[in-house]
Amino acid sequence: MKHDTLAWWPSSRIRFIIVDDHEMVRVGLRHMLEAESELELVGEAATGREALDLCRSLRPDLVLMDVQMPEMDGLEATRAIKQECPATSIVIVTVHEDPGYLLAALKAGASGYVLKGVSRAELIATMRQALDGEVMLNGDLATRALQQLSREAQPHPEPPLEHLTPRERDVLRLLAQGQTNREIAHNLLLSAGTVKIYVEHIIAKLGASDRTHAAVRAFEHGLLDAEDDE
Repeated sequence: MKHDTLAWWPSSRIRFIIVDDHEMVRVGLRHMLEAESELELVGEAATGREALDLCRSLRPDLVLMDVQMPEMDGLEATRAIKQECPATSIVIVTVHEDPGYLLAALKAGASGYVLKGVSRAELIATMRQALDGEVMLNGDLATRALQQLSREAQPHPEPPLEHLTPRERDVLRLLAQGQTNREIAHNLLLSAGTVKIYVEHIIAKLGASDRTHAAVRAFEHGLLDAEDDE
């Protein structure tokens, strides 16, 4: 199937594409989101390779990505898209309620992970959070995934990362629990603007693409323990 560019969709703020090898799923997502005025569907793809081609040509703000697809699966496509279009956020939409899949998606560079039974409101909220860098790592599935990552971490005596300050570690710990900047600010008695600066420093020091990736990198390098996410 060739990808379909939907140039006729109403102009709005968030340009996104839908990627799934099942037409019924694409139609369902399209109908679920078409009434949202701030969203602009600019294309659809049935394979990961088609998704990569679309991202190269359209540079969308966000991709709703399935996992299991022919030619190139969703995780491989996510890695490729983040390499070529780092500004594009990717939200995995899947039937797999498995911390292993979530972990693989986060490592690949995804900013969000939702199940296909998610409500319209929850999906739109996740899309907004992904673009705002506020995707939250909460819920039992995310907790199990990060704990698994913590157990698998192989801390190096001198990890190839800049050292975080004590305050940055405090922010990172709460960030990994899924707290927003506003919540972190409340808990640490800081302003939201100050927390935003700390988060930017953490992302830069960990060589991450966003706050979700920063949490993954922190666990990979043993900067956080499983207890920190409980």
